[in-house]
Amino acid sequence: MQERKLDQIDRRILRALARDGRLSNNQLAEEVGLSPSPCWQRTRRLENEGFIRGYSAILDRAMLGYAETVIIEVTLDRHDEATLAEFGRAMANIPEVLEVYLTTGEYDYFLKVAVAGTRGYEEFLRNKLYHVPGIRHSRSSFTLRCLKQSGAPVPQ
Repeated sequence: MQERKLDQIDRRILRALARDGRLSNNQLAEEVGLSPSPCWQRTRRLENEGFIRGYSAILDRAMLGYAETVIIEVTLDRHDEATLAEFGRAMANIPEVLEVYLTTGEYDYFLKVAVAGTRGYEEFLRNKLYHVPGIRHSRSSFTLRCLKQSGAPVPQ
């Protein structure tokens, strides 16, 4: 399947929605310089083609009791399909796990996890992560501050 090229208006729509996914169609149309009907059609096309995968709210984790973010690097015992699939299922079912990346290099996976301080982290390790079969080793780092958080870059 050949990937469709985005024009300037498509990119403006994507940038505007990445900044604020709650824009009404009228607000979006005004911001990108279109009338509402063509703007709505373009936005629906971008959704249908998969450029826009969905809309969500960015929650304040600290207000929800999960103020700390921990980066965990994980090495598995084995790398067969069953082990990889089981690890993926386990990570998908742990609410504190925000993101999981299969990586190259010394570790197999990179996890981004939200916890309630060091006690919450210890509880996460003891009651959740260490119960996942196939983990050989992990290494963790607490983040101090998030300097940038964003979605996908939209080409100029």
